[in-house]
This record gives sequence, structure tokens and C-alpha cells, in this order.
Amino acid sequence: MNVMDINGYKAVISYDPDINLFRGEFIELNGGADFYAADVDTLRQEGETSLQVFLDLCREKGLEPRRSFSGKFNVRISPELHARLALEAMSVGKSLNAVVADKLAA
Repeated sequence: MNVMDINGYKAVISYDPDINLFRGEFIELNGGADFYAADVDTLRQEGETSLQVFLDLCREKGLEPRRSFSGKFNVRISPELHARLALEAMSVGKSLNAVVADKLAA
């Protein structure tokens, strides 16, 4: 994954061969803001413009521009993996959540 930092906000960068342009999409915003360009320098400039328009709009509407994360999400796994992780958690005296969080952070 290619990520560009623009004024403290992260954007995922991809290339679209159908239109022969790079595409950036901010991933930490509470709404959509994307941008396109044929080269990296122009892509950064377009990203700065797109971000500023988004931030101005949020300011006008009194909205928080950054997406908030609760720290909770559901993961579907097989019963066998669930049992294995639960056993591991019990054997080290941790909660299942703590064991999974440790593994994800590694």
C-alpha cells in the first residue's frame, strides 16, 4: 500500500491504468476526499487542494474532519481458531481480546 502524508492526513495512492492517472484518497476523514494527477508532484498539489476544500467545508458546517474509531470491531474466525486463541489466552492469564490485540499489534 502506498501512502502519502499531506499536512498530517494520510492518503492511499493507487494508479488507474484506465485513465492513466494516479489517484489519492484520504483515509482518515469522516467523508470522501479524493484527487487525481498524472505525476507525483501534481498529485501532492491536488491532494493539498482537495484536503483544504474538505477542511473548509467541515469548518463551515461545524463538523470534525477526522473519522473517529471506537476501538471495537468484529472478526469472523473458524471455531477451531477461536478455541485455539481462547486456550492460549487462558494459558497466559490474559483475556481473549488482549491476546488478539497483542497479535494484531505485532
